[in-house]
Amino acid sequence: MRRHDLDWVRIGAFALLIFYHIGMYYVPWDFHVKNEPTYTWLEIPMLFINQWRLPLLFLIAGMGAHFSLRRRTGKQFISERFVRLLVPLAFGMLVIVPPQVYVERVLEGDFTGSFWAFYPDYFVGIYPTGNFSWHHLWFLPYLFMYALLLCPLFVYCKKHPNSMFFTFFSKLVQSRVGLLLLSLPLILTHLFLRRLFPITHNLVYDWYNFIYLLLFFFYGYLFVSVGQVFWKSIAVNKKILFYFTILVTPLYLYLDKTAHTIPFHYTLFCIAKGLNTSSWLLLILAYTQHHLNKPSTLLSYLNEAVYPFYLVHQTILLILIGVFYKVLLTDWLEFHLLLAGTLLGSWGIFELVRRNRLLRPLFGLKTYANTILS
Repeated sequence: MRRHDLDWVRIGAFALLIFYHIGMYYVPWDFHVKNEPTYTWLEIPMLFINQWRLPLLFLIAGMGAHFSLRRRTGKQFISERFVRLLVPLAFGMLVIVPPQVYVERVLEGDFTGSFWAFYPDYFVGIYPTGNFSWHHLWFLPYLFMYALLLCPLFVYCKKHPNSMFFTFFSKLVQSRVGLLLLSLPLILTHLFLRRLFPITHNLVYDWYNFIYLLLFFFYGYLFVSVGQVFWKSIAVNKKILFYFTILVTPLYLYLDKTAHTIPFHYTLFCIAKGLNTSSWLLLILAYTQHHLNKPSTLLSYLNEAVYPFYLVHQTILLILIGVFYKVLLTDWLEFHLLLAGTLLGSWGIFELVRRNRLLRPLFGLKTYANTILS
């Protein structure tokens, strides 16, 4: 049966992405373009969201892989992922991303001509020293590589549902201690890889980020594969998870500020980050399964819209930033204009795409169903 709660979680996570990327314009972190001034107080809510935002998306993608493989062979699964992920990626890198790089180069004073004059230069060099890039679309090649690498294991698990591994994992998730132990691989990844391999999103030298997010994709597949054992366990333990996250989250936010100045705090930070991220994900799944696992017309519409929104939202956002950059607006008003413009622009493009059978595959949409990666 289709898990409508997972659809809602995915929609919510991608909707949050729009707010997050707008926030990146105002927070003092690296982004393609920056507002003047930036606001340090935004770091706390952004850090809070950042700890589970991407893990949640890859966790849901792993769950989607399970549902997809139930009615497909491994070859069919990879073939579909190729069409649904790499075709939009290629289209995005040729059409959707270039305006983002153009706005950045213009605002930095590195280019002064029109977009069409800039477009040939887009293929010169690799971003950030050059221009060619996949920018926010890095999510797609990572997801494809995870599917490609784990497909043989997933097919084996599908054919051997009563294996010792599944028996062990089922027992693990039934206990509170077992649920906490799921954080151990995350903690070890932070401890041993985080400082060695800074996040680049370039797929080649991004080992920490690649392995870290791979774990969530794998967990997502396993959670759904063990069935009601997992869902009952998080339902029973949701109050404990709630109180645990309330205690650990402030510690995580504090240690994020001191981890790079006090050596001992870095180890504590890695432990707190692993525990806090996994606990928040389990908590989100526990509460949404109870309240949101029901179909609706709105859900069907949004479920189809989420992928095109993801593809185009950052391009629309940066174009709007380029328009408002030298206009005398308060940051509060500018924020609301960016939010409204990004949402309306993304919605307008989706409405155009969903009615055109030629455009639908370029935006990751099936030509015959309102499902995204499921």
